[in-house]
Amino acid sequence: MSRKIAIRNKARVRRKMHIRKVVNGTAERPRMVIYRSVAHMYAQLVDDVSGQTLLGVSSLSPDLKAQVTGKNPTQVAELVGSLCAQKAREKSIETVVFDRNGFPYHGRVKAVAEGARKGGLKF
Repeated sequence: MSRKIAIRNKARVRRKMHIRKVVNGTAERPRMVIYRSVAHMYAQLVDDVSGQTLLGVSSLSPDLKAQVTGKNPTQVAELVGSLCAQKAREKSIETVVFDRNGFPYHGRVKAVAEGARKGGLKF
């Protein structure tokens, strides 16, 4: 890992810790955690009170395999957000707390949030 990437990742983790001081999820209003890797997007709904992950969706999910082909990464991220919202509604979850995990709110992270909002989640 190059020095520049290490410094950037250290700054992201610092922002993440600052966000986590404020953002907490409950069973009624879980925390929607986003993770962005180079190739994929991940979203989880976490209940911080019990320490459990309620559901998880990624661009690798079998539900999205057919829809992902031929799309750019931002479109795939929006599909991840909408699938997360769909699965949350199946578990009767309507509102969440959004945790961008230290990533800047633009591009793929913003696309996941917009996809989840279009899918019916409120935050």
